[in-house]
Amino acid sequence: MTAHNETTRLTRRGFIAAAAGASAVAATTLTGTWTPAYAIPAGSSSLGSAGPVPTLPTPPAFPEGIALYQQAYQNWSKEIMLDTIWTCAPKTPEDAVRLANWGHANGYTIRPRGAMHGWTPLTIVNGAPRDKVILADTMVHLNWVNVDAGGPVPTVTAGPGATLDAITTALQAQGLGFANLPAPGVLSIAGCLAVDAHGAALPAEGEAHVPGQTFGSLSNLVTSLTAVVWNGTEYALKTYDRADTAIRPLLTNLGRTFITAVTLQASPNYRQRCVSYTDIGWQELFAAKGTPGRTFENFVRENGRAEAIWYPFTEKPWMKVWSLEPTKPATSREVTGPYNYVFSDNLPEPLTDMIAAINAGNPGIAPAFGQMMYTTTVAGLAVTNASDIWGWSKDVQFYIKATTLRLTEGGGAVITSRANIGQVIHDFTQWYNGRIEHYRSLGQFPLNGPVEIRCCGLDQDADVQVPSAGAPTISAMRPRPDHPEWDTAIWLNVLGVPGTPGMFAFYREMEQWMRSHFNDENATFRPEWSKGWAFSSELPYKDAQIIEHDLPQTYRDGVPVNNNWDTANAAFNQLDPHKVFSNTFLNQLLP
Repeated sequence: MTAHNETTRLTRRGFIAAAAGASAVAATTLTGTWTPAYAIPAGSSSLGSAGPVPTLPTPPAFPEGIALYQQAYQNWSKEIMLDTIWTCAPKTPEDAVRLANWGHANGYTIRPRGAMHGWTPLTIVNGAPRDKVILADTMVHLNWVNVDAGGPVPTVTAGPGATLDAITTALQAQGLGFANLPAPGVLSIAGCLAVDAHGAALPAEGEAHVPGQTFGSLSNLVTSLTAVVWNGTEYALKTYDRADTAIRPLLTNLGRTFITAVTLQASPNYRQRCVSYTDIGWQELFAAKGTPGRTFENFVRENGRAEAIWYPFTEKPWMKVWSLEPTKPATSREVTGPYNYVFSDNLPEPLTDMIAAINAGNPGIAPAFGQMMYTTTVAGLAVTNASDIWGWSKDVQFYIKATTLRLTEGGGAVITSRANIGQVIHDFTQWYNGRIEHYRSLGQFPLNGPVEIRCCGLDQDADVQVPSAGAPTISAMRPRPDHPEWDTAIWLNVLGVPGTPGMFAFYREMEQWMRSHFNDENATFRPEWSKGWAFSSELPYKDAQIIEHDLPQTYRDGVPVNNNWDTANAAFNQLDPHKVFSNTFLNQLLP
């Protein structure tokens, strides 16, 4: 692999990437994925120009035929970083089985590794011992994609390391697609299932249901999967159909298993239009339930698919609205591939100067930084003719490229009824604006990234086109049988530059408010698995009360006792009793 410096992006997450420093050394493949730039095979004595290999005990009697090397690791925000850790590249599902049995016999844990586009320490834990940890890179070899368009239910079967880019490209060639996609196409499909990845889509009011679609998580599209599990004697491959109750905890598994193949249903592909608005004041856009005008609620009612990016200390968010358009509108620009906000690929010098000032200890520049981000977005949309684009679904839904993103993100999902979208967003934005203005009055700027707001559906069992045992057990988008009117997840997240003084204390305050405010007969709150949660005043994932009690209770409330958090945890421990697929954080979350 060859190294190069990735250029930071201006997308909803990418613009923060520059805020943590220089571009990272990375390698990009034709599929758009990336890995750390160097891999030092076992037995090598040096890193060449990078210096000596850090001392790590060589794994004994490692399975033959599986490449083993030392490599750096970093998560997307660069808040979890290792100079080196043992990493391997299994070529087949059988290799994954050999790894599991070797790990069990030798006291090692095996952590499947995908795109590393995550915040939560589900793979690597900061400060935890790493001398008995092997990362299994699924994206080198376990990345096949096969489409079956001719069956009674069109499906795609993929290896765990196949990216959403690769899967949707193969589906599009067969006239198929997914209705609800995350913004980064770089994500691996097994990584998506680990954290119930989702998009920003609901059906418009009156929109007919299309067989094969779900507006919940990608986990709800699964018709079968194969995983490495303990069979009573050894680890082996086992395939689960969607009708098998044992599949439910595996559909959203937090990395507590090793998936080796997954089959997902697909639906007929369609054309979409995406219109960007930058002229709507946040008070109008985020107005209370039932308010007329250009409100988020009304955009969702008319089009279903919407996302707001509200830069800090600005008046007008960047609002993206997707709609179904079989033919190209006269004012739209046709696009033939994803990632169409070209203006976001490079940060102008005034912005990089501001980022340098923030990193140098001047968080008070946040208001000017937010305004510059807004100005750059408005100008970029105009110059590149990107404010009104039209194309196939994936080409207008994917817009975050593969890059090293250095940011922190906190928030989560409010599970409620569609009728409450306007009120939930209004309540949150009013609270948020009041708090950041309060801190500004004190000369404090704990947050300097945007607010991002999206909505999607829940994991409705009726969406599944094959016999199904039910929704993923611990998906944030799991429906509540005691509240059948709750059909919507509203994602409320706030981004910030790592190291900003007071940031985690603000996230904790925000999390506590959301847990309290959205906790009644109208709504409940669940964390977004891949993002920041359980905040202490200093760090995420440190509030033991949330990790060990409050969060598990979220998956006990309103659901059957034979299919809740406790039964999922029991299933993980049955399928992996030796905790080969675990780490110290997962051992606390799922003891």
